[in-house]
Amino acid sequence: MSAEFDVEFIERDDRSARFLVHGLTPAFANGIRRAMIADVPTLSIDTVRFIENSSVMFDEMIALRLGLIPLTTPLADYEIGETVTVALDVEGPATAYSGDITTSDGLVEPADKNIPIIKLNQGQRLEFEADAVLDRGKEHAKHQGGVSVGYRHLQRVEVIGDRGEFDEEEPHILRGVIETEDGELVATDEFDNDLTNRYPGKEVSVTDVPGAFVFHVETDGSLSVEELVDRAAESIGDRAAELKDAVSV
Repeated sequence: MSAEFDVEFIERDDRSARFLVHGLTPAFANGIRRAMIADVPTLSIDTVRFIENSSVMFDEMIALRLGLIPLTTPLADYEIGETVTVALDVEGPATAYSGDITTSDGLVEPADKNIPIIKLNQGQRLEFEADAVLDRGKEHAKHQGGVSVGYRHLQRVEVIGDRGEFDEEEPHILRGVIETEDGELVATDEFDNDLTNRYPGKEVSVTDVPGAFVFHVETDGSLSVEELVDRAAESIGDRAAELKDAVSV
């Protein structure tokens, strides 16, 4: 048995997107969210070999910072557990930034170049080699490519009449995306999330659209939004196939 889903992007760029999916159950929507957080692997610095560290920070503190620097991850080229060698050599007076990190693979680089690692004074030096390993977010949070993943029911807003002449107009706050009577999708931040700004003086009805969910996804730059979503869907499909095979034995 297969299911078909209707997906419509509302807004997107390299690191964030908002899209609507029709045909989901709440459980499946949550499964997609969890897969984007926990199942899609990314590269992250893991084992650090310090050659020289004469800064004011202990090795362990710097290693912790390095593990939180997102690295671009060409998933097609690596399997879980495989590593990429990275290195850095900076001498003070200077600030060592993520952009100073070099790698053994040109497709792997810091997703952000301006993350400060440590400020070095005159005579201080930081030099290390490290292994960036490919692993999943369910093993460690530093491998979570989806830094903000959430979803809401799509809500349909219909005008049912004029507000009474002497009725007080209190804020009616919604967040995410609404569907109008004409089928138009409107982001709620366009009217400051308050329906009274979009429908002044009107009584409105707000209902959840069955099976329709609006996802908002942000990545740390290790993967694009499209790849994060695609890989999450593949992960769910693979687990479903494994379960089917297991119960068929």
